[in-house]
Amino acid sequence: MSHHHHAAAESPVTYKVNVARLSRSGLPVWLEADAAQREALAAEHGLQSVESFRFDLTLAPWKGRGVRVSGTVRAEITQACIITLDPVPAVIEETIETVLVPEGSKLATPRWAEQGEMILDAEGPDAPETFSGDSVDVGALAEEFFALAIDPYPRKAGASVEAADTGAPQDEEHGPLYEKLRDLARKP
Repeated sequence: MSHHHHAAAESPVTYKVNVARLSRSGLPVWLEADAAQREALAAEHGLQSVESFRFDLTLAPWKGRGVRVSGTVRAEITQACIITLDPVPAVIEETIETVLVPEGSKLATPRWAEQGEMILDAEGPDAPETFSGDSVDVGALAEEFFALAIDPYPRKAGASVEAADTGAPQDEEHGPLYEKLRDLARKP
């Protein structure tokens, strides 16, 4: 059993690609989420709705059995303003540029660890993510980039905490919304 930081649950936009025989020129893959997938994404990420979600990626071989994934994920979402709870539309457009290596590959270990030096280079590349078997779930990967791009504190234009304050100090630290945001922030 591999200890991977992904939840065991499949991504709503799961898209597994066999990477055993990738051509050098790269394999283009794309997915346009349907209504059910968009609903699942919205529920999973605490959004009011996801109007569109699409990824366009190219998978190419990298150093032996590794895979380089590059492309974009683009989505239109609607969130609730953290102050007024009014809908706040947002467009997400993220560039995906990442490398995945097979589980157990020594490329999965950053060089500093191999040399026994515990100096983490904060700016350096992270250890590549791993995949098992012959397939990579590019949908789950695209969802990860999408999730990181979501604004945790959406605000409607012109909405400010002061405007919502009616003289009583707002206990922002303990409102139900704060709890929800905190839970979202805690998600892996």
